[in-house]
Amino acid sequence: MWIVQTLRERGFFAYFAGGCVRDELLGLAPKDYDVATDARPDAIAGLFPRTAHVGAAFGVVLVRHEGVTVEVATFRADGEYTDRRRPDQVTFSDEVADAKRRDFTVNALFLDPLKPSTDPGRVIDHVGGVADLGARVLRAVGDADQRLKEDDLRSLRAVRLSTRLGFAIEDATREAIRRHAGELSGISRERIGDEMRLMLEDGARASAVALLSVLGLDEPTFGRRATENGRTLESLKVPTRPEACGIFAGALASALLDREGVALIERGSRGSGRRLDVLRETRRALCLSNEERDDCLSILGHVAELRDGWIALPMARQKRIAASRGFGWAVEIARALDAPATAEIDRRVAELSGLHGGLAPKPFVTGDDLVGAGMAPGPAFRTVLDRVYDEQLEGRIGSASEGLARAMQVGREHGGACGV
Repeated sequence: MWIVQTLRERGFFAYFAGGCVRDELLGLAPKDYDVATDARPDAIAGLFPRTAHVGAAFGVVLVRHEGVTVEVATFRADGEYTDRRRPDQVTFSDEVADAKRRDFTVNALFLDPLKPSTDPGRVIDHVGGVADLGARVLRAVGDADQRLKEDDLRSLRAVRLSTRLGFAIEDATREAIRRHAGELSGISRERIGDEMRLMLEDGARASAVALLSVLGLDEPTFGRRATENGRTLESLKVPTRPEACGIFAGALASALLDREGVALIERGSRGSGRRLDVLRETRRALCLSNEERDDCLSILGHVAELRDGWIALPMARQKRIAASRGFGWAVEIARALDAPATAEIDRRVAELSGLHGGLAPKPFVTGDDLVGAGMAPGPAFRTVLDRVYDEQLEGRIGSASEGLARAMQVGREHGGACGV
């Protein structure tokens, strides 16, 4: 509010704009606040001590105040979007033109925070956004085809916003999205990936992925045609125990399983090969990081293990798998596939957590301990550590001294390969 007040005291118009207004009117907590003004970028920079010109050509200046960064943008009208992302040129204009250049009516509202909440003039609406908020409708500003030609990523944004807010996409906007669905392939895969992260990290993820399919956006988004129509994502829950993999990786693994079917969670080389092929294509389509790709592979691999006898493995192997990255998500996906069968997995994980230091106790013996005892690192060094740790996990070793003695014995069994 201080930024708006400062601009107004200097004779400029200034309002909150965009998504923060939408969320505030819906009773939601805005994630951040944007300000729209008739002040030009140089004037904005001159009024505030800490600014950054991140898009001065488009009238955008970042203002930092009390640890918060606010985007302050000059009212503008946009020219052609030949790169389907940004206007080739902008013309600084007034609030009416600025509202009409925006994507959806509910994102094109302004709010005067200096007026009391009871003042009918507090919300400035030039495009019918207030009525659409009341009707819970997502509608493109002006001509829907034109809005999508400017930036086809608006199709994905419509899916994300409508499902997150529980809004219906207005018919003309919906049909325009269908007509332009194939053009999504011309959008940067990085931008598509960013939208999918936001979509899958939201609680309405299942509805969003289903709507992608309805609107013809599924294949252009994922880069390959779905062969199945599973429903694990509908009932997927976030793991309750600490989980290294993020929500995006867990939800994406579930979505890929729904699209590819149980062939994606087969054991053996056939299943692992299938997972590698699918994640290779998905990585390109959504611009995944190495970590995101590996997390999805780990989660799906663990689902395969759970369905193929994890419960009967030796205790040490069970613990290692249960403590490894992605296992919590794998359990939740297995639960979505077959909840009754997962009850025995839950029982066993709880039991293992209370046995012999838990799932992943601190090792009694480390590599430094072996070196200190006179062992030289070599081909069998890891074998010794793994053997001793497995016996610790199973309760056959109960202290560091027992562990080190056992390590020396295992080293000798390997014919001195560790320098014993």
